[in-house]
Amino acid sequence: MRKVMAFGTFDIVHEGHKHYLQQAKKLGDFLIVVVSRDKNTLILKGKKPRHNEKARLEEIKKLDFVNEAVLGDREMRSWGIIAKHRPQILALGYDQWKSEISLAKELEKLGLHPMIVRIKPFKPKQFKTSKILGQKEPGQSA
Repeated sequence: MRKVMAFGTFDIVHEGHKHYLQQAKKLGDFLIVVVSRDKNTLILKGKKPRHNEKARLEEIKKLDFVNEAVLGDREMRSWGIIAKHRPQILALGYDQWKSEISLAKELEKLGLHPMIVRIKPFKPKQFKTSKILGQKEPGQSA
């Protein structure tokens, strides 16, 4: 069985998220979705998510093409969740991680060697949580 792991905050599950996760599912037989912890979302995005981690996790669990949904590591970049599930493939969204190479190097230090695949966006000008909520992107000027 080929396991695929995908990551995200998923504050408001929209068509862009569904596209990302459906494309990730096509890469293997079993899709594990990791939902970012509230604390880590605040660090990454500079703001709290609208919905808490448990509510966001429950929304992802409702998607019929997701085989398993779990909360992410409490500490960013500890990679425990990847070590625990040992997916063969990590599916990254178009706007996640600047470099697949740097991620691969970090995982390699822990003896983890998944294939890293970047999923293309689905209408990113329309289906991006910050756009839907009318928020600025981190680093975007007023």
